[in-house]
Parts: sequence; C-alpha cells; structure tokens
Amino acid sequence: MAEEKKTTAKKAPAKKTAAKKPAAKTTAAKKEAPAKKAAAPKKAAAKKPAGKTVKVTQIGSPAGRKAWQRKTLIGLGLNKMHKTRELEDTPSVRGMINKVSHLVKVEDVA
Repeated sequence: MAEEKKTTAKKAPAKKTAAKKPAAKTTAAKKEAPAKKAAAPKKAAAKKPAGKTVKVTQIGSPAGRKAWQRKTLIGLGLNKMHKTRELEDTPSVRGMINKVSHLVKVEDVA
C-alpha cells in the first residue's frame, strides 16, 4: 500500500488592498482654480526703536562655550567678534545681556 503524502502548499499572505483614492480633479476643475495672489508689497527698511536703546558689542568668542550661550548671542544678533548691534532696551534683551555679560560690552544710547 502506497501512502499518500499530503502536500500542503504554502499560501502567500493575502495582499492588502489599498483604499480607493478620491477621483482626481478633472481638467475643467483645474482650469477653474483661483487666480494667483498679487505679490505682497515690499517691507520698508527696519525702523529704529522709538524708545531707549542699548548698543551691544561682542567682545568674547563663543568658541568653547555652552550651546545656550552661543544661541543667546545669536538671539542678540551677534555672531562675529566686534560686531555691534543697537537694540531696544527691554527686559528680555537685558536678561539676555546678563546671561552673556562676560562676552559683550554694553553702552546706553539715548
């Protein structure tokens, strides 16, 4: 008697069917697209603050300093040695100056 061997074919996993995508816009719908917006007017040159200002000059190198000190200098607009910026005298600017006071020189401007 010959034994019949049962062969079970491995079934490939069922493929997931992709959800139907919404139909693409017809060419007529594309033609009805809204017109492009007009170019925005150019901004005027940066105005100087009306209130009291301070002149901040970078005198120390950020090389070898902590990342937060480098980022604070960038926040003040300083990124190179001996670069000077005139900033509005606000509590936030004063706080940043105090954090990196060893790297900057501050002069009051009326």
